[in-house]
Amino acid sequence: MKLCALETVRTQINENLLWVRVETESGLEGLGETFFAPATVEAYLHEVVAPLVLGRDAADIGAINRQLIRYPVGYASSGVEMRAASAVDIALWDLFGRSVGRPLHAMLGGRARKDIRIYNTCAGPHYVAKRRGTDVDTWFGTNQKPHPLDDLHAFEEEPERLARELLAEGITGMKIWPFDRAAFANGGVDITPAQLEAGLAPFRRIRDAVGSAMDLMVELHALWDLASARRIVRAIEPLSPLWIEDPVRMDDNAALATLANDTRIPLLASETLAPASSFASLIASRAVGIVSLDPGWCGGISQARAICDMAAAAQLPVAVHDCTGPIGYVAGTHLSIHAPTAMIQETVRAYTRGWYADVVTELPPIANGRLCPLDGPGLGTTLKPAFLASPTTLRRRSQAGTAT
Repeated sequence: MKLCALETVRTQINENLLWVRVETESGLEGLGETFFAPATVEAYLHEVVAPLVLGRDAADIGAINRQLIRYPVGYASSGVEMRAASAVDIALWDLFGRSVGRPLHAMLGGRARKDIRIYNTCAGPHYVAKRRGTDVDTWFGTNQKPHPLDDLHAFEEEPERLARELLAEGITGMKIWPFDRAAFANGGVDITPAQLEAGLAPFRRIRDAVGSAMDLMVELHALWDLASARRIVRAIEPLSPLWIEDPVRMDDNAALATLANDTRIPLLASETLAPASSFASLIASRAVGIVSLDPGWCGGISQARAICDMAAAAQLPVAVHDCTGPIGYVAGTHLSIHAPTAMIQETVRAYTRGWYADVVTELPPIANGRLCPLDGPGLGTTLKPAFLASPTTLRRRSQAGTAT
């Protein structure tokens, strides 16, 4: 199974997504994905990665992953080098599964569970679809035409209705980020009493409406300094959220430990870390209560599996991230079915019922708030021909010995 071609795919519909397709001489293909700065990652893939991997045996996943995550720079973060390595690794696992006719979760060692509970990240269909700038509404996608599944607008304006609607579908967890507007306004330094109350209001309104029937997750997006994060954590604690996510920069274990010692609420961290070695010190510090990871950022399936195993050895639950694209989501669901301590799977219903289905052929079925994995070979899904043929889709291909 010699690798003979690497193709990148971007779309003007979402400015942050990049797909990677790898192909063997026999015509077998595998598909991967990563997120943020796609044109930059694309250039790195064709200029640096393609010459390193084309011509090699596609089954040498471990050797290729080890080489790509140890490039002379970028090996201790989720930067361009690691995001490229992540996409290639996912694609190689997909290709390997397709070559033997087995789904990814089986390739990883089989199921730890037949299905898994989901929660809804309350984004809208246009959330983080544009390059990040200073305009928070463009970043949130709330400057677009209203949509029936704009759950971000709903949690800001009608959190009671949103909570009841999700519960009626069997979804018993929801994640919101009402403190982000203050972070954008203040640069993450200090939070006024009025801003603190405004951020608390949606959580209080949900608790008043549905009580403890809904698990609440607090997303802070690593936007705050330590002092401000401590104020937010202390203020939200009486509302008993399931977790508080990425309260400070995730490269500061000492700050995270300070917060962990301040609260009885578990801190979740962090899909922004990479690779598995970066999680080793975090897990050893015992500052993290729940481990989160993103296969499209952390170094791919190879590194994600190692992170899940470390979490299990430390008796820590795992919650795989998804708020990016459909292939990262599908890859994450296979991990959630396999990982020994996976507790819940992130979903975005504005994505899974919206534009994800315009891009890929299959998505994992969800019913009564639980998700089952795809059972087709590899990931069990691929890019739709109509999407690939769209004039808004941009493709670039490198072949063994050449680049185009």
